[in-house]
Amino acid sequence: MYSLLGRRILLRPLRTEDFWAWQEVRRRNAEWLTKWEPRQAPGSPDPTIDQGAFTMRCQAREREWQMGSGYGFGIFVGGVFCGEINLNKVQRGPMQSAYVGYWIDEEQAGNGYVPEGLAVLMKYAFEELKLHRLQISIVPRNKASLRVVGKLGLRDEGIALRYLEINGVWEDHVRFAITVEEWLERRAGLHQDWL
Repeated sequence: MYSLLGRRILLRPLRTEDFWAWQEVRRRNAEWLTKWEPRQAPGSPDPTIDQGAFTMRCQAREREWQMGSGYGFGIFVGGVFCGEINLNKVQRGPMQSAYVGYWIDEEQAGNGYVPEGLAVLMKYAFEELKLHRLQISIVPRNKASLRVVGKLGLRDEGIALRYLEINGVWEDHVRFAITVEEWLERRAGLHQDWL
């Protein structure tokens, strides 16, 4: 596990000692974030309250790294934690693909940190992990998240009806994707604009 650098951001795996910063950002942004996220399973420990649950979350992410099934990163600006971006459900074999998820502190939204983080993550996914395809699924009314993929010019693949259960409701999602062929074709421009 290692860190990835952008122009203004650092992406690195979260560690147990990040709990207090992560907790502060998550608690302060609860209303901003929970409307876009799956509900926590009943009876499961809440990592925003329970440091042990946060540690288990970090350990689970570390196991994903070891198995090559997922790569989670905290987003840090000037050394300060402000969000997360993750490669989830990495599939090898004929798929060579992954799903991307991200969130940012509302106070940092609009500064271009997430598009920059996504460009850094795409470079890592395509050039280091040798993946073929990345997909991002967004609830259509999530305008902030739609701006991220719009800034990077990711391809709209249409709407998947009732795709994921978000905050207790089966929500439609717009699916966006990029393949390694598109990355290679657009890499110079993405580097110039974001890396």
